[in-house]
Amino acid sequence: MGLLRLRLSMLGTLALIVGFSTLFFTVLLSGTGFFSLSTMIVFVVGFNVLQWLIAPYMIGALYRVKELPRSEQPWLHEAVAAICRRTGIQAPRVMLANLPLPNAFAYGSPLAGQRIAVTTGLLDTLEAEEVEAVLGHEIGHLKHRDVQIMMFASVLPAIFYYLGTSLMWSSMWGGSRERNGSGGLLIGVAAMAIYWVLTLFVLGLSRLREYYADQHGVQHVPDGARKLSEALAKISTASARRPRGQRTGPSAGSFRSLFISDPDHSAQDAVALSRMSVRGDVELVREIMSRKVSGAERFVELFSTHPNIVKRLRALQGRQ
Repeated sequence: MGLLRLRLSMLGTLALIVGFSTLFFTVLLSGTGFFSLSTMIVFVVGFNVLQWLIAPYMIGALYRVKELPRSEQPWLHEAVAAICRRTGIQAPRVMLANLPLPNAFAYGSPLAGQRIAVTTGLLDTLEAEEVEAVLGHEIGHLKHRDVQIMMFASVLPAIFYYLGTSLMWSSMWGGSRERNGSGGLLIGVAAMAIYWVLTLFVLGLSRLREYYADQHGVQHVPDGARKLSEALAKISTASARRPRGQRTGPSAGSFRSLFISDPDHSAQDAVALSRMSVRGDVELVREIMSRKVSGAERFVELFSTHPNIVKRLRALQGRQ
């Protein structure tokens, strides 16, 4: 998947989210005088901005993240600094999450600054060159400002969600007589339907940005396509082979999009990947790529923040 095609797809998806939101707001609320849309928007936007500002501290507590001193893993700091120099951004703080699942994530806010975290499971599972490729992917998220863009995109469905639930509750509990309750209930149901549609668009945008961050790793890490392919293959197989209750660690919740591999959807890959007994990293990547992606897997992917592992590896190898 070429960079130009990715950029156009992301811009198109974001434009659809904004365009559909504007259209649906106009249709649903035209001629109705019973709801303060401005108050709802201020509340939702304010809540999301607050979450963005304090999210690094919430993530630190949830995933037991601490800053990693340079003296403990100097090669990790050097790899981050080298990739950031090639990328043209300031190096983030390097963090370590005490989690057994192999993963990594980039995050930050104006209050906490930019951060990039690797888990203890990642360092135990991957070779140094594969960790370097993972860092290239995560630094790509910082370069592309993905946290801010996804927060903006997620606000619009959230407005419809709160609009729908407010209208339905007010219609069912006391507001129906004064405010034409049947009409309010229908608008509320329609708003919830729009929320689900927009959520699918936001998930699609998230998957496109994962592809985009993958390409950043390919461009800014020597032999990045091979290294990142092997890293993703190992992360997926290692996650799939862990007991079901240990695949996500603490509840990933709304932070699952931060990970390089979606821990909440590793179960979908587990059935096929856990049967693999190949030897060698190249063979593992080749065997995963040779799998046929079923219709059920394509359907499940619609509800995931990350691309299907088979499609993702094929894109890295230029076969999609």
